[in-house]
Amino acid sequence: MAMSYLFTAPTSCFARPRKSLRDLSSRLGSQSFLEWELLGKAACEKRGGGQIGKNSLTVFCQQGVVSVARKDEAVSQSFDGSTAQLNIVMKFGGSSVASAERMREVADLILSFPNECPIIVLSAMGKTTNKLLLAGEKAVGCGISHVSEMDELSFVKELHLKTVDELAVDRLIVSGLLDELEQLLKGIAMMKELTLRTKDYLVSFGECMSTRIFAAYLNKIGAKARQYDAFDIGFITTDDFTNADILEATYPAVAKRLHGDWIRDPAIPVVTGFLGKGWKSCAVTTLGRGGSDLTATTIGKALGLREIQVWKDVDGVLTCDPNIHPKAEPVPHLTFDEAAELAYFGAQVLHPQSMRPAREGDVPVRVKNSYNRQAPGTLITRSRDMSKALLTSIVLKQNITLLDIVSTRMLGQYGFLAKVFSIFEDLGISVDSVATSEVSISLTLDPSKIWSRELIQQELDHVVEELEKISVVNLLQGRSIISLIGNVQRSSLILERAFNVLRKNGVNVQMISQGASKVNISLVVNDSEAKQAVAALHEAFFEDGFNAEIQSDDGRHRTAPACFPTIDPLNSHCPTLGSYLRVPSLSLPPRRSAFGR
Repeated sequence: MAMSYLFTAPTSCFARPRKSLRDLSSRLGSQSFLEWELLGKAACEKRGGGQIGKNSLTVFCQQGVVSVARKDEAVSQSFDGSTAQLNIVMKFGGSSVASAERMREVADLILSFPNECPIIVLSAMGKTTNKLLLAGEKAVGCGISHVSEMDELSFVKELHLKTVDELAVDRLIVSGLLDELEQLLKGIAMMKELTLRTKDYLVSFGECMSTRIFAAYLNKIGAKARQYDAFDIGFITTDDFTNADILEATYPAVAKRLHGDWIRDPAIPVVTGFLGKGWKSCAVTTLGRGGSDLTATTIGKALGLREIQVWKDVDGVLTCDPNIHPKAEPVPHLTFDEAAELAYFGAQVLHPQSMRPAREGDVPVRVKNSYNRQAPGTLITRSRDMSKALLTSIVLKQNITLLDIVSTRMLGQYGFLAKVFSIFEDLGISVDSVATSEVSISLTLDPSKIWSRELIQQELDHVVEELEKISVVNLLQGRSIISLIGNVQRSSLILERAFNVLRKNGVNVQMISQGASKVNISLVVNDSEAKQAVAALHEAFFEDGFNAEIQSDDGRHRTAPACFPTIDPLNSHCPTLGSYLRVPSLSLPPRRSAFGR
């Protein structure tokens, strides 16, 4: 039985939310206002993030936001007695809707599936987001009188007005937003300041315009559509501007709005990707670059849909970046864990957090090419046959900072790691990979999440300053993480092959990390050697018949590898593992999951 959602409000409103709660009580005819207030407070104060059921109702709470849900037979009924219900999400990236011609092709693609009832999620057109960010940065120093003359603003205006003209839809659809955009840039110029909150509001214009244009075009060609701004239909987020997290209250709110509108008046929903609304500030927030993928998977989970389709400009998830190695090929099947690791460690096909809702809702994700709709793409599900799987893909994350932290205080002590990571938490810096030994910690940071080069250096200097109070610190910039994604329960086979290849190519591995996920081994190398290493590894694992060779050897006893560390390294002609690694020990702690914060 499906869920119908009736009430969502921040607990800060619980002081006097009389109208909403009384309305809820009268609709349900059972609980009093006081009972609902107590249930909401209990959910947050005693069971924060959990659930409390009362009769057929449930109260959810996450970070102070309360949602009340009721089981409802009507939700599972078909529209007009038929089986026509919303059943898939189709998400299209910026390159897929970069022009009027591309929008026509996407509309044709959607209508080529007459038996589907899709929800459409769109990114901004082409380079719009980058142009808006650049316009905001320029506005800070250009003066109000020069805002109208900025090339970036002219580009955005011309692109969207040209598109509506070519699609023969009304200019009024976007002209008001374009005027508002110009006024916002003048406000930035007047204040000489671009805050993160303002930056999120600024970039939201891209998605708001692309979805309005596309919905208008669908209506023009006879496919009834309805446009939605995500921040107005229940996408409730934290107030972490530029990189907000979706709160649990989003799912009931989105399900109620989209399903309710579909039942009353069926029309293809066209939803802005990437955007949300802060639960405290009620301001527009963004989900980080590529956040439209997360919008799509959130909708898929909220409505319990059959499939989430992410349409890109490549034939699915590839075995490596085709810009690094031209022989990269599509991967037919991945697990949610593998896809999350791929996204987190550098694959640009999916947003790093987008797999979390799909995994929680057990909704399959299919990555396809909008330029090549016949290609099968990549299917991502909870599980797959791993018995004969080895490597799935190789991904590269460049411009990483490596930190070596050495302290004898670690010996036989507890709490040292907590002190180290509290420093990163206080500074809001994410740690990618970790390896430890008795007296040292090696870890990698991704400073690209800090907005400017000046801030990057300031934050890194601050990190070193704080860490030097408890340890000796060596900071190494210009490093890359090469991640080997696949069935790393067979890590001996993977490492044997990988280190032989890297040795032959003169590549020195400076750190290794294998987490508890069992789908990823990460190697840290110099930036200057990274692309060469990825190309060589791809050739060794995917082009030399290695996977087929391993599969044919399944069930047989394998002798010690010819050129990998043996039990007696002193009598071996092979280099020991220690000669490849700077980390003193391979006793690695589980690395945090890509699904968590």
